[in-house]
Amino acid sequence: MAGCTSRCRQGVLKLIQSLQRLVSGTLSKDKVDDELEMTMVCHRPEGLEQLEAQTNFTKQELQVLYRGFKNECPSGVVNEETFKHIYAQFFPHGDASTYAHYLFNAFDTRNNGSIKFEDFVMGLSTLLRGTVREKLEWTFHLYDINRDGFINKEEMTEIVRAIYDMMGKYTYPALKGDVPKQHVDAFFEKMDKKRCGFVTVGVFVFVCREDENMMRSMQLFENVM
Repeated sequence: MAGCTSRCRQGVLKLIQSLQRLVSGTLSKDKVDDELEMTMVCHRPEGLEQLEAQTNFTKQELQVLYRGFKNECPSGVVNEETFKHIYAQFFPHGDASTYAHYLFNAFDTRNNGSIKFEDFVMGLSTLLRGTVREKLEWTFHLYDINRDGFINKEEMTEIVRAIYDMMGKYTYPALKGDVPKQHVDAFFEKMDKKRCGFVTVGVFVFVCREDENMMRSMQLFENVM
């Protein structure tokens, strides 16, 4: 079991590295003409044509990503423990466990405690290549911890505090104390004009798109993804 978990961690790390190369345009496509081999995995992703239609990745890109993922993680799924371990490696100066928990839940759209290749790639497709609206809607989904369709101050404070904890005191020595609360108060000052105590996805997307400072703030998620 420990060996499989270790291989899954390495597999997801390789997937993330491949995605970074996709974004930078340096991922080679010369050896992806053949179809994916899926006979040795416990979970098979849906057909490539369907995934291609549902994401912003090409069939060849999906072949490269899944081949690397499958070879190192034969089960085809990632659990939360593995996901947290991966994030801890990317942010060694802080505590990434809480943010990784919330991010894992955002990817785990089926709420079954594991992330399939399809779920992961579809989420990353939105974050890396989605429209502004799609990215903002996904971010709203991340903030909406209890999945009731609204964001309140408590939920947003939890996420913002988790991000600051993950960045670590060595990276951002000024981000201490009440900074997360101040950030959230400023956010709600712009978003919650009627003082309802919560924000809907429609308001969230509209205000973020109209406010340059809010858009810059939202780009933080692309950096910690």
